[in-house]
Amino acid sequence: MSGYGQFCPVSKAAEVVAERWTPLLLRELLGGAHRFNELRRALPVMSPSLLSSRLKALERAGVVERRDGGYFLTQAGEELRPVVEYLGYWGRRWVMHEIEPGEHDPAIVMWDVQRRIHQDRIPAGRTVLMFDFADVKHARRYWWLVLEAPSADLCLTDPGYEVDLTVTTDVETFTRAWIGDFTIAEAVRRGAISVDGPRRLAREFPGWLALSPLTESRDRAATWAASLPGEPVTAG
Repeated sequence: MSGYGQFCPVSKAAEVVAERWTPLLLRELLGGAHRFNELRRALPVMSPSLLSSRLKALERAGVVERRDGGYFLTQAGEELRPVVEYLGYWGRRWVMHEIEPGEHDPAIVMWDVQRRIHQDRIPAGRTVLMFDFADVKHARRYWWLVLEAPSADLCLTDPGYEVDLTVTTDVETFTRAWIGDFTIAEAVRRGAISVDGPRRLAREFPGWLALSPLTESRDRAATWAASLPGEPVTAG
């Protein structure tokens, strides 16, 4: 990215963090992805060469460091956490209504789900969930999540285990529940999400999911939105 040619902290910071794909890369690093292949799965549209280029640029800027075979944020990188979070809050407040149907990707949301499981809440032994995104008409319609503490394995092909719970929905509904527009339990009650399997597991299922980091910060988002001038607008 060429510089702005201005002696200004905003322009200098933008040269480092505002290049295309870099904010999303920072989002994943802040979310706990460290391996190159983890970042690739979280950003499937980003080519490997472009991902490598962005990581090297962040290394040169002192935002990321290589160690233990992965990429980790430095102190400078960690201090970008509120920047990325508030960018998300702003997006929820002003531009989420502009999302096009084709922008809902089951791969992205399922990768996020795999990383954010409450391991202390899942049943003992192996529990297998199959997700059926009924509105998807290609190979990414079905996903299997194999839970066996402390691991959670995501599969795009049948792993061959008996399925304990089948979750049927559409990508938009599940994504909106994941980011906190409404709860999974609410979606189940109104029939937008169907959970089929033993009653106890179906009842406990919503509690296994830690949900998106933006959901955890809804109170902060609402506080932030309320502090701004103008007409009140909900953060979610």
